[in-house]
Amino acid sequence: MRLNALRSLLFVPATSGHLLAKAAQRGADALVVDLEDAVPPARKQEARSLAAEAVARLAGEAPVLLRVNAEPEWLAQDIAAAPLDRLAAVMLPKVESAQQVQALAAALARHGPAVPIVALVETARGVVRAAEIAQAHPSLVAQDFGAEDYAAEMSVAPLPLSLRWPAQQVTTCARAWQLPCWGLPGSVAETEDMAAFGALVAEARALGFTGTVCIHPRQVEVANAGFGPTAQELDWARRVVAAEADAR
Repeated sequence: MRLNALRSLLFVPATSGHLLAKAAQRGADALVVDLEDAVPPARKQEARSLAAEAVARLAGEAPVLLRVNAEPEWLAQDIAAAPLDRLAAVMLPKVESAQQVQALAAALARHGPAVPIVALVETARGVVRAAEIAQAHPSLVAQDFGAEDYAAEMSVAPLPLSLRWPAQQVTTCARAWQLPCWGLPGSVAETEDMAAFGALVAEARALGFTGTVCIHPRQVEVANAGFGPTAQELDWARRVVAAEADAR
């Protein structure tokens, strides 16, 4: 599946063997093996080895992205240990400038053929520079809005009232340069109330998002439905195709 068609991307910690074992069975359009927030500093080196094994195993079942660390020393080690040729993309967190994307692209190029890059925009500085980031490098294939970290930096609750403007800023800039944009104008941490999560997905789609990351398998079905075509859209498309065939 092309990255611009992804509706759901399920995060899986690199150190969680039992979650990785079933990750490809959850129905997500893509998987994100995580080396960053889900892995404590003391386990980073172990996580790199586990991530390499997981990517090699899962890449044949679904597109696999790798979220690396933004800290330069850890980032270099993440890249060196990763099976880059098996990745659909590398997700770079805490992106605040075009230079960060360009530096990652150069580092990846030193290890072989170009690897697609996803920029995770999740700070105030990143939001106001979203247009600059969106056109940073030809290897950039998508942007992602990180609501929780943005809200934490702004000292606000991760609610739509606080996040509609930054969310639409990021997705507008991404779409201006023909990039898919993933995210929600609210917290992805809602894993119990799927009606509430569905409402957030609907608002995200209305703001121009094309998909979202998920942190729990039960969110996947809701995201797939919310970012997929509606029954009305499918009916309209079928009628357009039929009308075109009749005209011919």
